[in-house]
Amino acid sequence: MSSVEAFDAVDLIRTKRDHGELTTDQIGWLVDAYTRGYVADEQMSAMTMAIFLNGMTRREIRDLTMAMIASGERMDFSGLGKPTTDKHSTGGVGDKITLPLMPLVASFGVAVPQLSGRGLGHTGGTLDKLESIPGWRAELSNDEMFAQLRDVGGVICAAGAGLAPADKKLYALRDITGTVEAIPLIASSIMSKKIAEGTGALVLDVKFGSGAFLTDIERSRELARTMVELGEDAGVATSALLTNMNVPLGLTIGNANEVRESVEVLAGGGPADVRELTIALAREMLELAGVTDADVEQALDDGRAMDTWRASIRAQGGDPDAPMPVAKEQHVVTADRDGVLVRQEALPFGIAAWRLGAGRARKEDPVQHAAGIDLHAKPGDEVRAGQPLFTLHADEPARFARALESVEGAWEIADAGAEVQDGGPLIADRIGR
Repeated sequence: MSSVEAFDAVDLIRTKRDHGELTTDQIGWLVDAYTRGYVADEQMSAMTMAIFLNGMTRREIRDLTMAMIASGERMDFSGLGKPTTDKHSTGGVGDKITLPLMPLVASFGVAVPQLSGRGLGHTGGTLDKLESIPGWRAELSNDEMFAQLRDVGGVICAAGAGLAPADKKLYALRDITGTVEAIPLIASSIMSKKIAEGTGALVLDVKFGSGAFLTDIERSRELARTMVELGEDAGVATSALLTNMNVPLGLTIGNANEVRESVEVLAGGGPADVRELTIALAREMLELAGVTDADVEQALDDGRAMDTWRASIRAQGGDPDAPMPVAKEQHVVTADRDGVLVRQEALPFGIAAWRLGAGRARKEDPVQHAAGIDLHAKPGDEVRAGQPLFTLHADEPARFARALESVEGAWEIADAGAEVQDGGPLIADRIGR
């Protein structure tokens, strides 16, 4: 027996096409009808394009987010007996911050349920990086996740299929219809998963610059503001840092090599920018969770964060002492003159790492864990002729030519005293209470 639907998809598409506002009930019906297959992909494609072109009000974005949460389960960590806090990054080149950040924050007795994803295109996925550790597994049941939060304090794992299934369906559609960059759709996608995850506090690392998803700082600021409002409206303490992605983060881009660099940070070392951002986000996460007197730098330097890291890797079947995979082939690019490295653009280096095998072009593609790039100099560093600038790693030497093509013109050496183009400070702004 057929049931009568409350609305007609075509009417809703026309409303949005003609700059109208959708009601709470209309949005709730649309998301539900699309999730159960009543509204066709073609219709939802038309709707996402109308949203992309005409935007949504704050109320509409909130309704869209809540409808996506309602499409699946909500997790509840209240039984843990400790505050929960999480971080989401909009992704970038060399952005391995989740790896040292989760154990650092968890070492202060705050639970960190870090549900992460895989990489697509030039931005790497946290799970892909961690899977380069022999034995480590990303898929955990809710019970396993809860047990690890209780016993270890933090977990990085894949989101279960039950969280915001509407988002999964909609995300795949946006990817193939040119509507990925619509702020209402980005914000509702990220925040529906994070709110459904049940965390009490959330810090957003919203990137801007050449290697970011949104290159323009004002668009990134608008996205950050929209997501902070969504979090606050849902009762989650939320703030955002706007961070610079004009230059790759740290000295590694890939998977296994980014894990190695993260372990260096947990040992009290590592590149200055990775350490700075890890510390800033940790302070922000702890503060929102009610821990205001944490000596975050001390916890990195005295080994507490490292202990939590090792325990979390072991809990997920990994061996923290196992040697990491190493690529079969290397290609070193050297400086052609003495001077100062004044430019090193994030996006071309991200694409080069992807072409070496560190990323995937389609969801089902495997990644090569040892593929990637090690940078030997950052903007502002003095270099000598013949000195290595960066090393490409790949299992198949045939990949080097296309990777080198993508970084052609992406770096520049100038005379001492020339202006360094790094796009400004690492942390440009904070948005939140």
